[in-house]
Amino acid sequence: MQRKVLSLAIACAFGAWAMAAQAADEAASEAAAADAAGQGGSRTEARTLETIAVTARRREENVEKVPVAVSAFSDEDLKDIGASNIDGLQGSVPNLNIVQGRGSSSAVNVFIRGIGQPDALQTFDPGVGMYVDDVYYSRIQGALISLFDVDHVEVLRGPQGTLYGKNSTGGAIKIVTKQPSQTPTGAVEATVGDHGRAEGRFYLSGGFNEMWSASVAGAVVGNDGYVRDPHTGKDYNDDDTKALRAKLQFKPGERFDATLAVDYTRQKTALTLGEPTAPLIQTDLALGAVVLLPAPTGEYDFRTRTSFSPDKGQSLTHKGVSLHANWNLSDAWTFKSISAYRWLDSDAYIDIDASQFQLGDVFVGFHQKQASQEFQFQYDNGSNLQAVYGLYWLRETVPSHQEAYADDLFALAGAPIGFLRTIDDDLRTTSYAGFAHANWEFAPSWSLSGGLRWTRESKDYDRSTSTFWGAPFQSLNETVAFAGKKDWTAWTPSIALQKQLNEQVMAYVSANRGFKSGGFNGRANSAPEVAHAVFNPEFVWTYEAGLKTRSADGRLQGNFAVFHSDYKDFQARVSEVLNPGSATPTFAFPVLNAAKLKMDGVEFEGAALLGEGTRLSAQLSYLDARYDKFVDPRVQLNPALASLHDHVPFSPEWSARVALAQTFNLGSGAAVTLGGDVNYRDATWLSVDNRPGLMQPSYTLFGLFGVFDSADAKWQVRAGVRNLTDKVYKTDGQEFSSVGNIQTAYFGWPRNYYLSVRYSF
Repeated sequence: MQRKVLSLAIACAFGAWAMAAQAADEAASEAAAADAAGQGGSRTEARTLETIAVTARRREENVEKVPVAVSAFSDEDLKDIGASNIDGLQGSVPNLNIVQGRGSSSAVNVFIRGIGQPDALQTFDPGVGMYVDDVYYSRIQGALISLFDVDHVEVLRGPQGTLYGKNSTGGAIKIVTKQPSQTPTGAVEATVGDHGRAEGRFYLSGGFNEMWSASVAGAVVGNDGYVRDPHTGKDYNDDDTKALRAKLQFKPGERFDATLAVDYTRQKTALTLGEPTAPLIQTDLALGAVVLLPAPTGEYDFRTRTSFSPDKGQSLTHKGVSLHANWNLSDAWTFKSISAYRWLDSDAYIDIDASQFQLGDVFVGFHQKQASQEFQFQYDNGSNLQAVYGLYWLRETVPSHQEAYADDLFALAGAPIGFLRTIDDDLRTTSYAGFAHANWEFAPSWSLSGGLRWTRESKDYDRSTSTFWGAPFQSLNETVAFAGKKDWTAWTPSIALQKQLNEQVMAYVSANRGFKSGGFNGRANSAPEVAHAVFNPEFVWTYEAGLKTRSADGRLQGNFAVFHSDYKDFQARVSEVLNPGSATPTFAFPVLNAAKLKMDGVEFEGAALLGEGTRLSAQLSYLDARYDKFVDPRVQLNPALASLHDHVPFSPEWSARVALAQTFNLGSGAAVTLGGDVNYRDATWLSVDNRPGLMQPSYTLFGLFGVFDSADAKWQVRAGVRNLTDKVYKTDGQEFSSVGNIQTAYFGWPRNYYLSVRYSF
């Protein structure tokens, strides 16, 4: 059935594109007349597809004219796909995997074209860069951003090595929030739904005089969660978030403007629980392996036990201040400065084994501080040459305290042996970069662009871990400490050749190199692990060809891309058991620069206006991600483990989405829009070590929505349902097989509905 759905998605995507071309030609004269009469521009009376201006190359450009694989979503687009958080983009962007991170209410797991970093431990850097108003967010913890005052979102696919604040191997997600306006404007919105969903959002903006304007936006987001502990009746996987952003803009003239922004987010939730997918094992030093909990059977029913008391949850405070300044030095030169300082405090209990037993339960508390400064000199001769020259600096400190509770992991003849591990560490990162990028139209309709970036990244790391055994093994208590410092330097070039075939069609080819620096294994718990605690950088080259098309009347749009990536020195965190036959096994989690990968893919995304008020959109992506090699010492010792690395994680072969919406104009001038979407995702492996329980077979999700817009465009009522068929599907996984055989899966929301009312003024 699912293969039939995929075939239908493919047929709709390409068939509708061709069909719409004919419809667009037939409607061209009518649309032109309507626009001439001033009837275009509103959501309810659209005659052409919206054009979003993006800043993928650090200057404002039409998304259809940029030789980059980029997807862009307006505020209204995000509402239509039900994206209240950034993970709502799942399914809407080719070859993007974006979900709530494992065991955390505030982390996000992002992969683009098979490249990312699922581990939220602070010693790992993200594989996909996350930016809010051009400010880099260096942790995936705290990056599950609530979208409450967004102008638009851009998703750039492929390495970002010559223009962005930090190198990233997979791509970048840019959230652009609304700028203050001189004209007083605002909106308030309330949303309710099942699972106790209750949300409120507001936005206010206006000018004090000709030079000063300001805006303030806020959101209160909450739900009761969708997982329950059947023993206590307490609900988990909930949300309780409060967020605020304020901006003050100073614009004394046409040549200079500066915007000061402050933001604050506070989240406090219960645990985020999953389901153990494999038998949980206790190591009895007299009896051997003892099964504490057998593997589950049947479909997950969103009921999970936990060993933590109800008062143990997760809290996060994320706040920052930034100053953006733009100064037009002359008609050709512009100077830009982006200064930012951010704080991220997180205290989280995580029940890694998702059971009533203490096998891998942890507390992780860290207090991150991040300062960054970027300077840009932009040149535009007004004709055929544009350039950007820049300097970037980032300083980050991440001290943390962690505790691991495992009172049920060991036993002696049936009597549990208490076990506690404490960890205190401190990571300090300094990054320097200089970059240059230029675009030259060397002949009519032909453009050549190229860039080069030099990066130096330095990391200092201190770590101390202590073990506390219960009776009769107190003599095994020990403390292991180490300190390390390492620098990495990289050159990352990019080049693209672009041809404007005609006014409606642009073709390009490009090559880009990405770099992610090395680091220190934040789980090195013994002397042998400390000796191999450093892991090396990752590098990727991506070669791409693309075609961007838009019909003359603006009613049809289609973008195509094919790519090949060579990815080496993949930083793989695996599970390993040392001395498995001894009375006291040593459990380890090495980070290996183990793999070389190749990725080949094809991507399509398009939209069409058909007839009167009908909008069709689609994305279709194919990805062949595979290991050229994976050097794993465990496999060398035991060839039977070779199948551990048959599949690249978070890299489904096929994904597709088709959405259809119809707007009905009412006699009063109001409008009603009805829409729905079908979202298909192929089989996906959820961990580096391929474990059968941490694989999600292919699945399909359905959604419906309806919108009422009043004639004066002030009132909007929206209702919808997501996961219409109540599909049970996995989104992420914890794989710590060397500790009690932990293999925990996390699941997406069951069927849920919502109703929202918005008033704009």
